[in-house]
Amino acid sequence: MLESQNTSKWYDRIWAAFIFFTRLPFWRIYQPPRDAYKAVVEFWPLAGWLTAGGMAGVLYFASLLLPWEIAVLIAIAFRMLITGALHEDGLADFFDGFGCGGNDRQRILSIMKDSHIGTFGVISILLYVLLLFFSIHSMNPIEATITILVADPYAKMLSSVVTQVLQYARTEETAKNKTLYRRFSFIACISLALQGLIPLAFFLWWMQPRVNIIMFPLLLLLVPCIVMLFLILLIKRRINGYTGDCCGAVCVLTELSIYIFVSSYFMQL
Repeated sequence: MLESQNTSKWYDRIWAAFIFFTRLPFWRIYQPPRDAYKAVVEFWPLAGWLTAGGMAGVLYFASLLLPWEIAVLIAIAFRMLITGALHEDGLADFFDGFGCGGNDRQRILSIMKDSHIGTFGVISILLYVLLLFFSIHSMNPIEATITILVADPYAKMLSSVVTQVLQYARTEETAKNKTLYRRFSFIACISLALQGLIPLAFFLWWMQPRVNIIMFPLLLLLVPCIVMLFLILLIKRRINGYTGDCCGAVCVLTELSIYIFVSSYFMQL
């Protein structure tokens, strides 16, 4: 059962989210109480503001000095560096487990917990990086920079739904991070929505003169939601619960769907 109470302060939870979802040395400045980590998902999109801002900044300034292809690769590498490839690791484990485990729930969970990467994991990472690279590369530096600032927080906002509609597939003792996330309060839901939707609102305002003011926002909202829903149904059917690797996979695949949709839309303008 997920924890319903959390006695930590709001700033403890934000700090815990920055520590948990990045490899930046926030822990050297302040170490929040253990209880705060049960609520880190509530500030996942806010951590996305940080990782997206870093990736977008590196991409834009690198593009002023280097060929566009190299700038894109450096930006992708930088994002993986500051997150410790946390979500990409989840993607690889997810594909290994769901690809090799068949319909055996325990085998899938066992494979996902194994630190070794398999064939499905290698292929998933390779295809993910290629699709990410080419979708960003197809945009110009301004378009790509702004899209990154939107895609990362919005995808993390959507992916947080996984922890609320599915139960955790393991016990707290067998969890990789030894933590079960709590259920969202009403205030947490509002906060989470604002974290994910504020960048999106600015993006739609910036795009307004260039796109259909009805179809583009509608599709931008729906495409990643459809991807998220498909993955949730798949996860529920195969293991009837989520793991951290499932959350990571949903996050990067949902985010990737945004890049692919936006880049294809830009190509038609």
